[in-house]
Amino acid sequence: MGTLTYAGAGCHDPSQLRADVADFFRNLRSALGGDPLPYVWVPEWHKSGHGLHVHFAIGRYVQRSVIVQAWGHGFVHIKLLGDLRAGAGAVEESRKAAGYVSKYVAKTFADPEARALGLHRYDVAQGFQPEKVHLWAPSSEGLLDAASEALGSMPQRVWHSGDSDDWEGPPALWAQWGDR
Repeated sequence: MGTLTYAGAGCHDPSQLRADVADFFRNLRSALGGDPLPYVWVPEWHKSGHGLHVHFAIGRYVQRSVIVQAWGHGFVHIKLLGDLRAGAGAVEESRKAAGYVSKYVAKTFADPEARALGLHRYDVAQGFQPEKVHLWAPSSEGLLDAASEALGSMPQRVWHSGDSDDWEGPPALWAQWGDR
């Protein structure tokens, strides 16, 4: 888990950020031998106005010095996945990483001006895109039950548009599984 930040005045161009992040992951993959490398990244605007930075997760341990060399645009902050039980496996580690990254994806829903229109809120390595799972049920409760069965647990948070007095869109349901 880590954050890539620009030195100097920062980067204020979402397209340039994406080009730099693509170069970063190509450089990183090359430095690690060229094999496919699972990763996910999310752009975020600095609160201070410094521009954009990137939060990312990589599917394996990589020495910080290799990450710094691959980035080359400024600063690298590495975050240890904490709060994992001893002997936690890949699934638990992945859920923790997904929780970390998803909170930054969610921020762009709360602040639409933080999102560059026409660009993805996050990106993943080619060949590592999540598999789509299509579920159908005659009710939202039935859909939650089907999703819970597929995921092996009940959601920790659920939101129904019917519970919001000011909701003006079509009926909507949001649920979150995991520990964040």
